[in-house]
Amino acid sequence: MAAGKVTERESCPPEYIVFDEERGEYICTLTGEVVEETIIDTGPEWRAYTPEEKTRRSRVGSPLTHTLPDYGILTTISSYRDASGRKLEARLRIEASRLRRLQAKLRTTTSVEKNIEQAAREINRIVEAMKLPRSVIDNAMMIYRQAAEKGLVRGRSLESMVAAAVYAACRVGRIPISIDRIAEYVKGGRKEVARCYRLIVRELQLRMPIVDPRRYVSRIVSSLRLSPTVERRAAEILAEARRRGLTAGKDPAGLAAAAIYIAALELGDRRTQKEIAGAAGVTEVTVRNRYKELVQKLNIPLPAQ
Repeated sequence: MAAGKVTERESCPPEYIVFDEERGEYICTLTGEVVEETIIDTGPEWRAYTPEEKTRRSRVGSPLTHTLPDYGILTTISSYRDASGRKLEARLRIEASRLRRLQAKLRTTTSVEKNIEQAAREINRIVEAMKLPRSVIDNAMMIYRQAAEKGLVRGRSLESMVAAAVYAACRVGRIPISIDRIAEYVKGGRKEVARCYRLIVRELQLRMPIVDPRRYVSRIVSSLRLSPTVERRAAEILAEARRRGLTAGKDPAGLAAAAIYIAALELGDRRTQKEIAGAAGVTEVTVRNRYKELVQKLNIPLPAQ
């Protein structure tokens, strides 16, 4: 690959040329001129602070990926060129093509590997459809692979297990997305996805970070065009609920939606449960159940509806 813009190096003595790692440029310290820019970073994607750490972390070849059954370790036979890049003659191309098909079959010999390959396609589909960060794919695949290797996927819907793995990956990455929203992209429905999610967390002993429901409030309020006063009151309700231990084990998006519904009722800026549920990405049933719990446990007096 060619580098970017290059100027005459002769105009700057070599001893005055330094490399700016942050910008990927060679700079002349005498004139401040960029001698060469857009340099490809050939170094490792990690940092090491001791020789031992460097030895431990170094590798040769492409990085491992959880999105392939073989972790991306195996190479693929080319059907058209030899090792030096020259085109193969017709007879050898036919033979290479046959070997390539055989290799594809051998890469997924076990039922678990075939299942993981199917799951990878589903995870990619959901993540791309929901426009989630690409990091979710790797995390979801790692979680799903562990579940598959432990036999948790046997006898269960692949789509529901995949959706549960995606939700778990979002929770690990503290990405504010509801399980209801993810369940919209599979046929099993929310209840089945939630059941698979609980199974994954329990059997893999995942320690999920607790997501503060208040992180969802601003987005929901903005979507519904509610006032800042409603946003502040909803945050107060959630803070009190958390202080009393009412948020543990509950879907944070559902709690945020219920708190906003209560705050809007109190302040006379009402929205229906259906409107709030839609903005939060949860079901009306979830909003209704969390609303009843918060009103009852926090003793919140509401105006007549």
